[in-house]
Amino acid sequence: MTFGAAGLHLVPLTVASVTRDDPKTAPPGAAAWKDVGMRQATRTLRKIGASALTVVLGSLASTIACAQSQTEATPGPWKYSGTLYLYLPSLGGNSTAPADTGGTPINVTAKEIIDSLKFTVMGSFDAHNGRWGVFTDLIYIDLGADKQRSEAFTIGNIGLPVGATADLGLDLKGLVWTAAGQYRFINEPAFTLDGLAGARWLDLRTTLRWNIYGNIGPINPAGRSGVHESKVSVVDAIVGARGRVALDSERRWFVPFYADIGTGQSDMTWQAAAGIGYAFKWGEISGLWRYLGYDFKPGESLVKVNFSGPMVGATFRW
Repeated sequence: MTFGAAGLHLVPLTVASVTRDDPKTAPPGAAAWKDVGMRQATRTLRKIGASALTVVLGSLASTIACAQSQTEATPGPWKYSGTLYLYLPSLGGNSTAPADTGGTPINVTAKEIIDSLKFTVMGSFDAHNGRWGVFTDLIYIDLGADKQRSEAFTIGNIGLPVGATADLGLDLKGLVWTAAGQYRFINEPAFTLDGLAGARWLDLRTTLRWNIYGNIGPINPAGRSGVHESKVSVVDAIVGARGRVALDSERRWFVPFYADIGTGQSDMTWQAAAGIGYAFKWGEISGLWRYLGYDFKPGESLVKVNFSGPMVGATFRW
């Protein structure tokens, strides 16, 4: 598979206000005793806060020291790896399109329609020199299917009209390209951990076809059938982590993992993958489950989309 700084948040401690007794009615010395109690409570809370802060800072320092004490990844010749993989995702999400000149939308649930992978090309490339490195990952995918007499749609804000069904077709062609720089925080023989920062570009073209039977609600009769084509192209900044954990002393069996999250022209994008692999002298083979999701900003024809499914790949190193 080609695919961490701790944040410290200090929570202010607040001492509830204390109402003083009326000096005319309070017993002698009561006010003085209350002042002493307030000072003691304040000192106690300060000690607790200082102790908590010391523990947090100590833990953070220990983590950083531990990471720095790992086996050094000294600069030297560049090391490269390339991966070709087969990804068989299912598609989830929602698409919307104006069904008539008045703008009444027809909303389609993609996962209820698309169940056919037409074509895909996928691969990744990684380069490392010491602790620093770069990687890129590319997915081109073509999905599409048609459903007859489907109820996987709604009209406007009224939901699915009683007795309405439709012949629906949805095609989606997409390119997902991720590129990032990476830094190796932990470089142990049995465990590696890289932090990464970069960008991801998503370019999707969708074609929605419909022919509605029965009650069409507020749609103009001319909108009973139609075709709508749309495009979504967004670039987002991402941060994340990737690495692998060896499962045996010879480090042949291992668990690869990857996770990132980002935002920018989309509301949010996130990705995660994990699985198991086996190393050979020439490289390795691995099988993972991969998830990639997007939430788009208002106004896009795609409200959200996600890809989820198994992935099998072969990695070559040189």
